Amino acid sequence: MSANINPLANPKGANKVCELCEKPAYIQCTKCFVTFYCGKEHQEDDWVAIHKKVCQLLIPVRTPVPYYTLEAEREQHCSQILERQKLLMEVSQRVAEKKLFEKRHKESLPAALLSLRSAMDIYGTSGVQLVPAYLLLAEANIGLGNLSPAEQYLSWADWTVVRTPDCSRTVRHKLHRCMGRLFIVKGNLEGALFHLANDIYYASEEYGQDSIVTCGGYYLMADVFFRQGKMDIVNSLYTEVANTWHTHLSRLLEKHIENTITPEESFDEAQQAEADQMLRSMLDVPDGCPEQQPNQSAALAHSLGMLWLLGGDPDKALEFGKRALLSSQLVPDCSLTEPIQRLLQLAEEDLNAAKKGWPDLPHYPSAHTENQHSAQCSGGKIAL
Repeated sequence: MSANINPLANPKGANKVCELCEKPAYIQCTKCFVTFYCGKEHQEDDWVAIHKKVCQLLIPVRTPVPYYTLEAEREQHCSQILERQKLLMEVSQRVAEKKLFEKRHKESLPAALLSLRSAMDIYGTSGVQLVPAYLLLAEANIGLGNLSPAEQYLSWADWTVVRTPDCSRTVRHKLHRCMGRLFIVKGNLEGALFHLANDIYYASEEYGQDSIVTCGGYYLMADVFFRQGKMDIVNSLYTEVANTWHTHLSRLLEKHIENTITPEESFDEAQQAEADQMLRSMLDVPDGCPEQQPNQSAALAHSLGMLWLLGGDPDKALEFGKRALLSSQLVPDCSLTEPIQRLLQLAEEDLNAAKKGWPDLPHYPSAHTENQHSAQCSGGKIAL
């Protein structure tokens, strides 16, 4: 998997640096031969985090440009390299986002670094397109407790947005959301509320007040109010988030059954991981919160069941569906009982189909494994 670098084999003045820390490199990947490391530890970290997914994609991007006599050939080559660079940026960004939502902060760093380098190769060192990668690096460092580098990345992101008057509302909401997370960790709860209010403003302007994107800001606000002991506000915000997700997933389930869902309505792996983390945390009531009402527990468990059924995991769909049914039975004339029973039926049908070895399930595609995701690369969508 790795080979020692022979300095005499490199062009004069060409010093190889580590992919992760940019210190002098002494070994290289023997699968692509264009990626270098200071030692085996960083090579293994990079391989697990992102490199195994993009190893072959890096070869044409990092290989010296061949000599072309015709201008048309040179332009075609540049166009192909640009497309690969964009693909690298998108794939590494999705991987970093997914690992962040799964709380695998250390593994997200190499993917976020590759996303940043790819963005710089495409857009230069000052483009607003670099901001998403800055934010990923900031969030990873916040999760690891490294607040100084997190603040540095956020300052670069903030400065880039300030000097870009036409910066999109999507980028602005993401910047304020990340700022809010940093202020929460630092204990500056008023500052966190300020940034999260801006996050919700820009997200609602772009996606609407009842969007699952906007409700992510409400979820983080609930964390701030929880720390302030304002449980009535926490319960109100959790109810808003739970209702938004339940409505969204119920609509997606119906559209998917009818085969009318559009690609824009599909989730990628990072979005699925975010939804799972958010819904689970609300379902498992944290210490200090009032006991959850059965109807809300039923809605949250039902949402998780739909999420995993749509994501191609009927086992988990059954697990959460049964939990939702138990909660619904504690509510007189619960309106969710019938939809939950339908979910359980669909999940059992998919499990039976899988046991019989049917290649195509009647309702939902099988879950994308990481290897499938790596092989397809240009996809990255889970049909929901």
